[in-house]
Amino acid sequence: MARGLIIPFRIETMAFAANPLFSSISTLPLSVRTIPFLYHLPLRCSSSFTTQETIDMTKYHQAFSRRMTLAGLKPHHRIAMGVSGGPDSMALCVLSAHWKTNGLNTSRDSDGFIDGLLAIIIDHSLRAESKEEANIVSSRVSTMGIRCEIVHCEWSDGRPKQGHLQEAARDMRYQHFQKVCIQNQISALLIAHHMDDQAELFVLRLSRHSSVLGLAGMPFISQIFSSYTHSSDAKDYGILLVRPLLDFSKEDMYKICQGGQQTWVEDPTNQSILYARNRIRMSLRDCSSYGFNSELQAVISACQQTRLYVDNVCSNLMNKAVTVTDFGYAVIDLEILNPSKIEDICLSKFIALILQFISQRNRPIRGSTSKLLLDYMRTFPCRTSLTAAGCYICPAPASRGTKALVCCSVDCPLPQTVKFLDALSYTDHQHHTANDIEQIIADSKSHFNRLVPDASEVHFLDTTSESVLSKARRLEMLSESTYKNIMLLQREEVKHFRTKKKVIPESESKDKVKSISMYSEPLFHGKICSFMNRFFVAWKLEKEIPVSAISGEADSHDYMGGGTLCCHCNSCVFGNDMVPEVRHMCESDWLYLADLLKCPTSENSQLKDTSSTDSTSTCLNHARVSAQRALLILKSIPAAARRGLPVLVNDQGLLLSIPSIGFKYCPCLDVTAVFKPRVPLGGGHSLFI
Repeated sequence: MARGLIIPFRIETMAFAANPLFSSISTLPLSVRTIPFLYHLPLRCSSSFTTQETIDMTKYHQAFSRRMTLAGLKPHHRIAMGVSGGPDSMALCVLSAHWKTNGLNTSRDSDGFIDGLLAIIIDHSLRAESKEEANIVSSRVSTMGIRCEIVHCEWSDGRPKQGHLQEAARDMRYQHFQKVCIQNQISALLIAHHMDDQAELFVLRLSRHSSVLGLAGMPFISQIFSSYTHSSDAKDYGILLVRPLLDFSKEDMYKICQGGQQTWVEDPTNQSILYARNRIRMSLRDCSSYGFNSELQAVISACQQTRLYVDNVCSNLMNKAVTVTDFGYAVIDLEILNPSKIEDICLSKFIALILQFISQRNRPIRGSTSKLLLDYMRTFPCRTSLTAAGCYICPAPASRGTKALVCCSVDCPLPQTVKFLDALSYTDHQHHTANDIEQIIADSKSHFNRLVPDASEVHFLDTTSESVLSKARRLEMLSESTYKNIMLLQREEVKHFRTKKKVIPESESKDKVKSISMYSEPLFHGKICSFMNRFFVAWKLEKEIPVSAISGEADSHDYMGGGTLCCHCNSCVFGNDMVPEVRHMCESDWLYLADLLKCPTSENSQLKDTSSTDSTSTCLNHARVSAQRALLILKSIPAAARRGLPVLVNDQGLLLSIPSIGFKYCPCLDVTAVFKPRVPLGGGHSLFI
């Protein structure tokens, strides 16, 4: 929640500073200054602000409508907004409510609220007064005819540390945004980021040496995916995140609130220089002029044009040259790809997208790792192997180096990402707006395809982040004064970044990550495991099984009289009350399958301590048949890719099932594993304009 003063119209910086009341507030201790809300204080403004200027809202409504059309959104779609009560989100409420109510067939629900429009207010629960503030903002937004839902955050691990507070709050905020959208069957979430936010992000990323693609800033449209929306049964479209105000300035936010006769909250923490964005915002304000702002936006726009072109090239290449298998690995056809004909920036992005998809790590690939991957892709035919960004890359078997195999590397230290979902209640929360989102994306792409530039129109294809400003100056996008001011902002922020940067001790980092081949997690009956965000794994016990499942013969109706057989698994390796664990496949697993075929009796190492009951014999007979079939499938899977498959073991570590290749030790055990990564290849729909 934003906190501060609710004011009825914008107070310019000079007028604000000139007021004795606010001058005194700025010098008070933090404990005094953060009184949650002061209502309608008797403000004395300069004469130029005593009378509110008439705001032409028509141009804002028209511009907003055009952006929504470009996003593929129509007034009948169910839409949510992230609302803090600040001028940006309140302006978003004003424009969205008008857009909805002026659309065709717009109606009100039984409570008088605009149908299909929801404001989500997040109470981060980091301050005692935040709950009251959330209620006040909800009351004000409700008067606009917008239904509100307040979410109160719970910090199970305690309040985040100061250095990670903003990042943790943002992650928590978007988790709740997605949950509320899913529960309300909402397709799109609107966020009130605007042009000034984009400028701040440009300077911030410039100081962190981001690539040209990073300097493109925030996308106008993107898809966000989470384990909450991840569905094992249907295609997962996630939630569309739309920023319709990127063409508007901060000045516009105040004017829209004024024109809509809405008050807002100013957050005093936005003045704290502890946060990088605040420092940059203040510095940009000092540099602000029409010329500076327009030139900076021109450079950002050129970066976005580069991003548009690169994303389009990568999408086409993935459709032509990449094959993704159900076993969790990808194959790149290097002959079709023809790496020598692709610009470095496109090829680097292409391989990064594939590695991020296979590993399901949302980390950018930069520096020496990016160069190493680029050199590898440039070598044709490929002869060597490479481990990078959580993936293992090598020549595909029998391809003579004309194809590259990309699979998950289980030896890389990664944070544990095993999530468990309830198999029954999970179905109730699946995304029911897939058709809406699919149509929205299709409509958006129809506009997007006309916006993709030719290579000749893209200025920064061969430009590094260090040389973007220099090239922009040569192209006369930037004047000398604007160039110097941006360079000064960059240098100042680099100083702050270097002094703040802290190296995490090796002993501390080891506690937070571990090799994904090291651990296993218990998988209880009735639960679905999202394993490494790549596979959905679930199991159940069948009370009765077909005789053919035991004999291995599909037409064996004479075996034990045909029909079905009751099996209780009292003495096989599964056990009656055992909870299986899920882990990655290792070499000993496929060696064990081969041993099953060699050992016709209980001499097998996994059966030495089991009694030779009929149930055990039944399971062992089934295991031999199942292993024989599984080995035939396993031979078609490259050895490097096998280690990425999930397996189930018992509490003693003995193999129960390798579901991806159909092996299960006990005929009563029904295990499924579906390769369905949380984030699709390419990262989902996005548009930078």
